[in-house]
Order: sequence, then structure tokens, then C-alpha cells
Amino acid sequence: MTARRAFTALLLATTALTAQAAELPVRGVTLSSAGLAQIERGGMVAADDPAITFRAPLADVDDILRSLVVADPAGRVEGLRLPAQDLAAEAFRGLPARPEDFASRATLLNALRGQRVAVGETEGRIAEASEGKDGLRLTLLSATGLRSIELREAQEVRLLDAALAARLARAAEALAETRSADTRQLAVALRPGAPAGREVALTYVAGAPLWKPSWRLSVPEFGAAGEARLMGWAVVENHTGSDWDGIRLSLVSGEAAAFRQALYSPVLLPRPELPILGSGPVEVQADTGGRPVPPPPPAAAPIAPPGALARMAAPAAVAEAAPAAAQATAAASLGRVAFTLADPVTIQAGQTANVPFLYARLPAERVWWVQGLGGRHPLQAVRLRNTTPHALPGGLATVFGSGGAEAGGFLGDAELRGLPAGEARLLAFARDQGVQYSVAQRGSSVPIAVALRRGAVQVTQQLVHTVTLAVDPGGARGTLVLDLPARRGETPRFTPVAEGDFGQRVEARLEGAPTNLEWAWQRETTQQIPLWDAALAEPLPPAWRDLSLDRDMARLPGGTDRLEALRTLLERLPPTAPGRAALATLVEDFGAARRALDTFRTAARAHAADEAALSRARRAFEDRTGPEREAARSALNAASLAAGRSGAEADRAWTAWRGLAERVVTRGGG
Repeated sequence: MTARRAFTALLLATTALTAQAAELPVRGVTLSSAGLAQIERGGMVAADDPAITFRAPLADVDDILRSLVVADPAGRVEGLRLPAQDLAAEAFRGLPARPEDFASRATLLNALRGQRVAVGETEGRIAEASEGKDGLRLTLLSATGLRSIELREAQEVRLLDAALAARLARAAEALAETRSADTRQLAVALRPGAPAGREVALTYVAGAPLWKPSWRLSVPEFGAAGEARLMGWAVVENHTGSDWDGIRLSLVSGEAAAFRQALYSPVLLPRPELPILGSGPVEVQADTGGRPVPPPPPAAAPIAPPGALARMAAPAAVAEAAPAAAQATAAASLGRVAFTLADPVTIQAGQTANVPFLYARLPAERVWWVQGLGGRHPLQAVRLRNTTPHALPGGLATVFGSGGAEAGGFLGDAELRGLPAGEARLLAFARDQGVQYSVAQRGSSVPIAVALRRGAVQVTQQLVHTVTLAVDPGGARGTLVLDLPARRGETPRFTPVAEGDFGQRVEARLEGAPTNLEWAWQRETTQQIPLWDAALAEPLPPAWRDLSLDRDMARLPGGTDRLEALRTLLERLPPTAPGRAALATLVEDFGAARRALDTFRTAARAHAADEAALSRARRAFEDRTGPEREAARSALNAASLAAGRSGAEADRAWTAWRGLAERVVTRGGG
């Protein structure tokens, strides 16, 4: 290439030379669902090409610096060069001119005042430059004085400082580069003198818009299994800054980790500043003279392990080139599927295209789908099974009919989540107003086992929750799929066809007539029926006279209405339930203890009445005198005998109760 001018041919001549480099075209693009694009460039390179160049968006430079791979059969790559991110600031550092000085010829020459230049045969230092109506006038300071020169058309002002001219040329080049601030030109330097006609390729990964799949799904008629035709289309955007002309385009669906790192931005690490230290005190020790030193023992020759010299002399191993990846229409690997379009693709830079990438026939069945229990009409859906050997990426599916009155008609839109190979998904696309359903729920509990514990009966109950679906298909026949909410801690009495985020999925066949469908869950709980007050220190008190008939009697074994609860439990308990025989015996003993306690209460109340009469007779005796006192004494004696007899009767009743209550306490683990 000829010498570059620092400003124009009318002003400055420079000696900066840059080599002409070959621009490698894009040959292949792999778009990833991780928001990245793998760009492949390649082409023939001549022997005298010192570098291959390409332009890339500024936002992609960091990614290119971290991922660029170059394949050159000559075997060596010198490196990658590109303008610095702060290109203009670095290029103009230390120059007498600033970027704004390139606005006109006069401002640039005035910025170079004092520099030695030559205009034709005239040499001198620039004193002043000005634009007038007659053109550009340059004033030079020479050894003999000032000389004013009016520059003619195409007349050259030549800098005599070659180094300054070269730096101005680089600054002008940097200025031109910064005018396209959103792109950068990258140059890959190749080994000089490589053979001609070789194929050179490079690959890098950069950020890119997501490719967006969408689907066209043609479904069979309702009520019968059939085949669905699925066509996948992809919306692709070319934001690479280069045209794609007949390239190989691949679309990858997967979940690859993707990071960014600012490799292009200059990073200056902070450093601690050390103070400048002055002279410190000088300490000197007197020389005491040398001492005789014995000679050192002879050093043993090092023993090298076998083959060590051979390893040290061997040249460094040359890294083997990675084999080229095999291409296929749809290639699946761990968590990744790549769809490579069969035909070359042409998309200009900045364009958006929608291209088909997959066509498949998949088993399908039209069904009704009830999601949850809060609606009235089921959804129309298609059950689609992926029989391809690879996963299908998620996207929006436009559903069309394929037969009968639906043939070719739009039926609705459905969301297709990522569908692994061999799995099935339901795709809902409409609501069926011709089918109605209602939901009823109820709960019940049944005792299934009892166990006697200390002071209580432990009852195991089975709680059953039932959901009933009353559905009227309006004469239509087909499969109903229902997603029941999962009930935590409960076991279904049915076998779900699937379980997932949707809950527990069940299916039923509808034959046109109204019907009721029922599903139930069960779980077990335990409860305690106390036989006496657990706060009692002693359920069988030895004496009764310090107890309150109204307050304390109810806390004793047999003293409350727990007998009714035990009898009700015994009636509801199945004949074969564990612990039923022990409960029956306990109920019998509890009933006997209760009757004995009632007898005691009667005797205790009679004794309390006699004690009250005795107290009145004692007061009457103490208040009487003379003949009346003798009558009061007779009455006091009679009251005392009656209280003694009733007290003895209460004692016998209490003893009888304790004997029967002891059986209850013993059977209840007391």
C-alpha cells in the first residue's frame, strides 16, 4: 500500500505503511439458546498475506478475545491485533496535535508550529497558517527570516521529522477508526512466508440474540388417536456486523453456562505507595582479619533418572489439532441438540429471518383436560409424544385441524415446553363449552384401631377425603384428563397416571352420557380419650371425706361422661380392628365403676344430710336447759347413730368403687 497522508495530500506526507490484509467471510454460524453465537470464518490466503482481518461489533470484542481459535495449516499464528479501546487517547499522547486540530488544514498546521517542514525546495519551521480567499497561506521561519508561501493545488507540505510524521499517520488512522466507534477491525497475524493457497479458518463465540423457535402443529380429530404433523420455524437475527452469504446455519437448544469478562478494557490495579527514605545511621564493624577455611568436600555428581536427559533434550510436543465436528440434520448430545439446516442461508447484516428447521410426524391424541377443580368447562388439548431421537425446544405452537370440519382451520395457540425424547406432553389450545362438570368434596373419619395407654385410650382414625366430579360430555366420547391437587401427607386410594408440578393426574373414558367420577385420599391420625383426670396425683384416693362431691368426683375413673364416648367408639370400631376386645372389656369395667361411683355419691349425699342433722341437734342440745335439755339429748343421740350408719354405708360404697375402679386403672396402664 502507498504512503498514508497524516491529513490530506495537500498537507503532509507520511511514511507509515500498513499491509493489505484479507477479509475472511463468514462460512458458518451456530446460534445457541444461551444467547451466544459461534461464528466460523474461512477462506484461501495467499503467501504474501501477513494477516487476515475482519470487523466485529465493539460489544463482541471481549468474547472474541476469550474464545478465538485459528486453524492455519502453516502451523503458527503470530497473534491478534486490534486498536486499543481508548485508541484516540493513546494515539495522540505526546503529539502536538489534538483530534480537533484535524478539522481544517490551517488548524492542523498551526498545531504543528515550530516543526520543520519542506514545501518544494523551501525548508523552514512553521510560524503560522491561515485560510484566505485565495487559499491556504503558510508562513515559514528560516535561517534568513520569514517567508510566506501560498500553497498551490496538490502542493505538498512535508514533515522533515520522519518519526513525527509516522506518529501523525497513526493518529490519523486512529481518528478514522474511532469514527466507527461501535465496531472494531481485528487482524490475525500469520507466520510470514507460509505456502500459498492454504485454507485458513477461525472460530469465535460472541453474544447474540436468542433464536426463537415457533411451531405449526396439525392435530387429528377429537376422540381418536392419530398422528400430528409438527413443523418448527426459527426467528434468526444477524447482529454480527457481517453479511451471511450462503452460510451453514445451526440452531442449538440447551442450557450452557455463559459468562462475560472485560478483557478489552484496560485494568489498572491499585498499588501501595512506598515513601522515599532518607539516609539512616551507618553502623560499621571493625575488620578483624580473615580465618583459615578448610577446603569443601568434593561434590557428588547428580544422578539423573533414566530417560531424564532424553526428556530434557526432546523438543516441546506440538498440540494436536482438534478434529472437526461431524455435522448432521439433528445431532443430540448431553443436554444439547443442534439442528443444522440442510440448505445454505443468506441473511444480510441487520436483517431478521424466519426459517424452517424441523418437520416431524408424532403420535397424538385429542383429549379433554381439567386443570384443577375450580372451572366449569374442560380445555381441549392434544397429547403429543416425542418419538424423535432428540429433545424438542420449547416455543409457541399454532394449532390447526387436519380432518372433518376442522381441516385447515385455526384451533388455537398452545405453549410447548421443552420436550425430551420419548416423553409426552399435553398442549391445551381451546376451551370446550359443550362439556360441563362440577366438583364436590367431602371428608369422613373411621376408627380403625385402639390401644390402651396410661390413663387413656389411644384411637387410630382413618381420615378420608373424597372428590367427586359430575361431568356431562354432551354426547361426545373421548378421554378426560384431570389434574388433582396433591394432598400433602395423604395417600391416594387410586393410581395416578403421572405426578408432577400439576399434582396427581388421572384419566377416565367418557362414553357420551353424564357420569360421576370419584377419587379419594386417606391418612391416619391418633387421638386420646382420657379415662380420668391426668392432673390427679392418685386416681384411687384411699379416703373420700376430704373430697368435694361436685368437683372431685367427676375427675375420678368412672366419674365423667367418657363412658358414652367409649361406647360410641366401640360401636363404630370394625369387628376385626386391633384392640377391640380390650376396649370391650374396658367399657364393661368402666360401666361397673361408674355405677359404683353413683352408688357412693348417693350414700355420700345421705351421710352429708345426716351430718347436717347431727350438727343441728348438737346446737339444739347446747341451747336447751331443764326438761327440754333431756329431749334434746335424746334427739342428739339418735342423730349421731344415723350419721354413723350413713357414714359406714358411704365407706362401704367407696371401698366397692375403689375395687371396680382399680380394674379400669389397671387396664388403662395405671
